[in-house]
Amino acid sequence: MTRPTSSAPSQRMLRIGEQVRAAVTQVLQRGEVRDDVIEATVISISEVRMSPDLKIATAYVTPLGVSDHSIVIEALNRHARFIRGRLGPQLRQMKYMPEVRFRDDTSFDNYKKIDELLRSPEVSRDLDGDNDEQ
Repeated sequence: MTRPTSSAPSQRMLRIGEQVRAAVTQVLQRGEVRDDVIEATVISISEVRMSPDLKIATAYVTPLGVSDHSIVIEALNRHARFIRGRLGPQLRQMKYMPEVRFRDDTSFDNYKKIDELLRSPEVSRDLDGDNDEQ
């Protein structure tokens, strides 16, 4: 029997990703990571994507109120092993504790570009032209 070759994440990958997101959020909220950059920044974790073997968790984060996100991302990646160790109590049902990697979440920038395109005069002119034909 052949397996489907879909690149979409399985239900298990989505469920575990959400559990990892909640666990990392708790670690950061409790202030367990002793780093001046992390402690002084409000960090939003929008999504955690799991690898198919559930051994790598890629967390997409947005540091709020910081112009240079790379500093916060580097600080989180420096403390990734510590954070991984603190995930144990929340994820004890897992066979392997996933390695956590932090990446900058650029989806909000993409949404902003799409919104600007939709509000552009060319698009609004085209949309107004559609309303005239109806």
